[in-house]
Amino acid sequence: MPNQFALDVTKIRDDARRRMQEGPVTATYGGDTDPVLDILNQVVATEIVCYLRYIQNSIAAAGIDRAQVAAEFKEHAAEELQHGLRAAERINQLGGVPDFDPATLARRAHTEYSAPAATDLDTMLRENLVAERIVISSYQEIIRWIGDSDPTTRRLMEDILEEEEEHANDLTDLLGVQG
Repeated sequence: MPNQFALDVTKIRDDARRRMQEGPVTATYGGDTDPVLDILNQVVATEIVCYLRYIQNSIAAAGIDRAQVAAEFKEHAAEELQHGLRAAERINQLGGVPDFDPATLARRAHTEYSAPAATDLDTMLRENLVAERIVISSYQEIIRWIGDSDPTTRRLMEDILEEEEEHANDLTDLLGVQG
């Protein structure tokens, strides 16, 4: 076979022992961690802002369809919080520090925070759908940018993206928008 797979296990073992303080970031890591950490902190901020918007909307929602819409918002809020925590854990694994500073969350987030009138469920749904579409587009770009350099972060972002697409679909259904 011309392209036979081979590993120098002795070299890998020696490198693992020599650089164990670097945790999971090994010599075979395909990229520079600094820009990945920056992007992941933007993801943390985006997800926390989305969590805050959804949870506020779920509590404030009023009107005839309140129960159904509020339940959907509460479910999405819980998932957004988990996305942010998963991104923060990945930052930690890469040797960084997750940034939860409330003073800068909105500035670092890809989406905006909005709190329409409690009885304006239509605007709440539309604003959340716009936010989901922003997240979908930006996360697709992040995934393309990461490429093969960091498969673990790429998979994390792909998993989060899948749930964000489900959120957009749920909101589209609630709005009765045709795809």
